[in-house]
Amino acid sequence: MEMEFDNLLEVYADLTLKVGLNLQEGQRLKIGNFSGTVPGILPFEAAPLVRKITKKAYQMGAPLVEVFWGDEQLNHLRYMHAPRDTFQEFPSWVVGEIESSVKRGDAHLIIIGNNPYLMRDVDPELIAIFQQTRARELAQVFELSDQNPSNWLVIAYATQAWAATVFPTLPISDAVSILWENIVKFCRLDSPDPISFWKAHNRELLSRGRWLTQAKFKLLHLKGPDTDLTVDLPKGHIWQGGSTTLPNGLEYCGNIPTEEVYTLPHRKGVNGNILATKPFTSGGMYIEGMRLEFENGKVVNSSATKGGDVLMKALEMDEGACRLGEIALVPHSSPISQSQIIFNNTLYDENASVHLALGNAYRDCLTNGEKMDKDDFIAAGGNFSVSHRDFMIGSADMDIDGFTQDGSSQPLMRSGEWAFEVE
Repeated sequence: MEMEFDNLLEVYADLTLKVGLNLQEGQRLKIGNFSGTVPGILPFEAAPLVRKITKKAYQMGAPLVEVFWGDEQLNHLRYMHAPRDTFQEFPSWVVGEIESSVKRGDAHLIIIGNNPYLMRDVDPELIAIFQQTRARELAQVFELSDQNPSNWLVIAYATQAWAATVFPTLPISDAVSILWENIVKFCRLDSPDPISFWKAHNRELLSRGRWLTQAKFKLLHLKGPDTDLTVDLPKGHIWQGGSTTLPNGLEYCGNIPTEEVYTLPHRKGVNGNILATKPFTSGGMYIEGMRLEFENGKVVNSSATKGGDVLMKALEMDEGACRLGEIALVPHSSPISQSQIIFNNTLYDENASVHLALGNAYRDCLTNGEKMDKDDFIAAGGNFSVSHRDFMIGSADMDIDGFTQDGSSQPLMRSGEWAFEVE
């Protein structure tokens, strides 16, 4: 069993470097989240995979692999015991490190497996103060990163803390094993050739994205149980999906697994109501049963059955935190959706459902967006924020229509499934 798991990690590491990141000879690699954006990033349990990735990266010509471990328990201890006035402090080295990394074009790998319930006994006000501090300190380097994109990837590792929240009634060893079985299945690590599979899968998503881009829809209408939302799309919007091509021609896949095609809404063109169909986390805090009402792109009313205080603080993070930065289409028949498991993990749950994101929009979803500064991007309809919070609204009852400039409509999804074909 140990040898089988070791071989599995070899395949996972190969897929990570060759398809996800598409690491280039001479390119540095950073593993972990050194900006403090997600609690629990790079858990120590992931060391076996990190070592394999590091070895392979050096064999592929990486001059330096830097690893930034993260212990979410330490984050929790700070929130519980540190003086309140210290949450306006932020490590000065982080800003310079991110800036240097962006300018060099380093590849960046994030491995997640955190406990979504860990921060439930933390004062939401402290989390809000920390996030606002981080927003202030990193605003300039985040804009630099938007204008100088590089290859990045998010993958997951089955930790005990995460597995216990997904399968709480099982012995922990069984919970971890079953979580790994799902990671293997959804990442297709058990297929005869995972790399070939993902290249073909990404081409299919890219084809769907090209079809949607060429349609030049002016407006989308999303209709489902307790959801009735219209979303304006800015002129020159681009639908992305599968792999992404950087301005320098490098192709990478930012999420494994991925089942989505996505673009940016017009920051002032979202109107109506939504109900989140799955729980999600924000700043390490759990939010469930979220309802939002939008007017002219801005959230004007919000509520949640759990985590309402956290939601309010998240919406006040900065000017763009209460506006949408992403709309993503995922068929209800995606493998993750069909498992009928709530993973309490955005990477997996968002690829089971049509979803939206509050906060920052991706510059590559707008023609010449990477060449724009923040003000020009906002003027073109894009949203800027130091936060990006995905939440799921899709279901088997979701219908989506696209409307062109002349008012004609095209069904895009019916009963949660694609309603158009691509070659």
